[in-house]
Amino acid sequence: MSFLLCLLLAADASAAEPGPFARSTQMIVVTTPDWNAVEGRLVRYERTNPQQPWRPVSESIPIVVGKNGLGWGIGLIATDAPKIRTASDPLKKEGDGKAPAGIFSLGTAFGYAPQALRGVKMPYLSLTPSIECVDDVGSKYYNRVVDRSAVSAGWNSSEHMRSVDLYRWGIVVDHNGMVAELSARPPKPGGGSCIFLHIWRGPGQGTVGCTAMSQIELEALLTWLDPAQKPLLVQLPASEYARLIRRWKLPRLS
Repeated sequence: MSFLLCLLLAADASAAEPGPFARSTQMIVVTTPDWNAVEGRLVRYERTNPQQPWRPVSESIPIVVGKNGLGWGIGLIATDAPKIRTASDPLKKEGDGKAPAGIFSLGTAFGYAPQALRGVKMPYLSLTPSIECVDDVGSKYYNRVVDRSAVSAGWNSSEHMRSVDLYRWGIVVDHNGMVAELSARPPKPGGGSCIFLHIWRGPGQGTVGCTAMSQIELEALLTWLDPAQKPLLVQLPASEYARLIRRWKLPRLS
């Protein structure tokens, strides 16, 4: 091995973590066999502090993603940067039936119940009949969860969240600037909206763009998450995960 190659490998191994990871000590890792796969696996990871290695704190569990697989979404790291996305990779768009790939913060938990599940530390939104998620690309409320009773309804299309049985429990994923408090940029019209972690209908039954799992596993996830630990969702096809594991300092999958 040449001296120059040794230097390059050493530099890569010692490179600082990308900014989004700098303060995080909780991570949800979702991987699928390929871009088109509906089924995948989820593992939870923790570390004592950002200087320590990640360690698994759960078994691998089955999940489903979009009915048309994954596509690069709009998250914490720009996916159009060199050596991240190739020209042939799919991009997440409104209504495409794909879940977003990338790195994402998490927003509020939500559910039908007036109060959060016992032990939940995330902020909680009780889904009243007037709570909607706007998917109208022409609305100023695009990709926002809003209370119709509290704002002037200026949209033509939305999800009435209380009427979706899979939203009995869920977590908002900050894809495409969905959570204003976490995002530096507003949602990009047409970039995809209303992305959540929620309850599934069953194995092999993909979503319209979310990531879903059994109710018991979602409840375990909800009670584990701690906003003080800056939890992240990393969601990628397995080949992309393997390619980016060193660049993004990701946990090694068991």
